[in-house]
Amino acid sequence: MTDTTRGDVRLSGISKKYGSFQAVHPLDLTIPEGSFFALLGASGCGKTTTLRMIAGLEDPTTGTVRLGDQDVTALPPYKRPVNTVFQSYALFPHLDITENIAFGLRRRGIKSVKKQVDDMLELVQLGDHARKKPHQLSGGQQQRVAVARALINHPKVLLLDEPLGALDLKLRRQMQLELKRIQTEVGITFVHVTHDQEEAMTMADQVAVMNAGRVEQLGSPAELYENPQTTFVANFLGTSNLITAEVADSSGDSLVVKAGDAKLSLPAARTSAETRTGGKVLLGIRPEKISLVHADEAGTIAAGRNRITGRIAQSSFIGVSTQYVIDTPVCDAFEVYVQNIERDGRLTPGTEVVLHWNPEHSFGLDAAQDIDAGTEEEVTA
Repeated sequence: MTDTTRGDVRLSGISKKYGSFQAVHPLDLTIPEGSFFALLGASGCGKTTTLRMIAGLEDPTTGTVRLGDQDVTALPPYKRPVNTVFQSYALFPHLDITENIAFGLRRRGIKSVKKQVDDMLELVQLGDHARKKPHQLSGGQQQRVAVARALINHPKVLLLDEPLGALDLKLRRQMQLELKRIQTEVGITFVHVTHDQEEAMTMADQVAVMNAGRVEQLGSPAELYENPQTTFVANFLGTSNLITAEVADSSGDSLVVKAGDAKLSLPAARTSAETRTGGKVLLGIRPEKISLVHADEAGTIAAGRNRITGRIAQSSFIGVSTQYVIDTPVCDAFEVYVQNIERDGRLTPGTEVVLHWNPEHSFGLDAAQDIDAGTEEEVTA
């Protein structure tokens, strides 16, 4: 029988404690061979500690690290088939790009390195810069050199610890696509640590959202964004409007919930909370899923849509969309993003409006959770 876990990274009961501080609570995690996997979370959530335990740079307090069939928990870093790229690329300033990339091979006593180095230079599209020194390259080019230097050793797993953190926004976005291209081309497992939600969503096949040393939710970027299971994931990955509501009817495929004077529909299949008539639930809706019309146009809204009334408190035009903050009876500071197609000039601060959306786009969460978990304000605090 074929062993389908041959190249998977498997963490079993892995944890890390520093004195009385539990940096990583025991977790089980399987990172599929050949995938681009992201550990995403705010500073101090345990993501880098988890990466360092895979690399062998930290000894786990409990649990095991396996690469395929091999238990590497007790192996030192240099005996593990992994390489790490850090935020500081640690290139040798006195060596040119060719020799920086060849360093690992030379250290192992391999003398004929030209073809392998040339292949790596082609992979990272730096063939024209082979004889330059690191200080003659841009930040993005230096980052590609660091990736090439790691990949030339043919690791089973490449670990990336906030590798784009030192780059400006435009270059960071270019490098996100570049790293994804390289990973697809070489086909090895990439494990990427980041606090940047967009970075994780752009590059990763699978994302583990970490919070306070635990994995809150694991899934594809689309799954995490469209159907978050906790308030932390809902707020940390993008923006969510969360409405505290009472369940009026839980008997059908869609729940009927009440928030103030509004009756709203919520798909039972997209609700992770236990629901019973009379109980509380958080109804979530993403800002870009909502349509906004002037109160005078309320009669044009199709039947069956969820709808609430409000007054525009703020509006910000940002080019691709206008972002509105709406005061509503059911939720303060309700956010709505309206794509810049046909702008209604009447939608200015102080205007009475109606917000409406397809009920199928709503998701339901346990109302016992902290409604602000994962927001920028909560994470910063």
